[in-house]
Amino acid sequence: MITSILLIIVAYLLGSVSSAIIVCRLMGLPDPRTQGSNNPGATNVLRFGGKKAAAITLLGDSLKGLMPMLAGHLLGLDPLALAGVGLAAFIGHLYPVFFGFKGGKGVATALGVQFGLYWPIGLCVAAVWLFVAKVLKISSLSGLISMALAPLFVWLFWDEKPLIGMQLIITGLLIWRHRSNIRNLLEGTEGRISAGD
Repeated sequence: MITSILLIIVAYLLGSVSSAIIVCRLMGLPDPRTQGSNNPGATNVLRFGGKKAAAITLLGDSLKGLMPMLAGHLLGLDPLALAGVGLAAFIGHLYPVFFGFKGGKGVATALGVQFGLYWPIGLCVAAVWLFVAKVLKISSLSGLISMALAPLFVWLFWDEKPLIGMQLIITGLLIWRHRSNIRNLLEGTEGRISAGD
């Protein structure tokens, strides 16, 4: 019980480390919260910082979800505790304690959680993202569709109520964080890759 609680706290704190802000500072780039969509995420970093900065940001955000889940497996946590760890990492990214609780939209961190939970789940979500991105060339729509299907993949590969519940919450929060993108999609004004966010 104590181990689970400690890992949940660590997962939230790790999730609270903003890869975008740190990468931009180290590479001498503007604060991503003041550029483009003002979102500290890889897609926004791509707009003004280029592919290298965006790739590093994407990797960092994914690892924030992946590492706590792998640690949970190593410690033998049960599905309920694993769900708590994954949710904590994701919420840390969305509402980081180190950056005034103003974080990113969560697609990369959610994907890291899914790969860390069980790699076929992450692979399926990533495949959907890549397919939609290739066909429609809209980053936000790729994220929304892939994460909307994520609870189904969790159910297919690891049918545990806490894990399905975790993914439903993650999907719901991610959709909420993308509400401005959804509005733009409905109006036909959403940017395309590499402008979508």
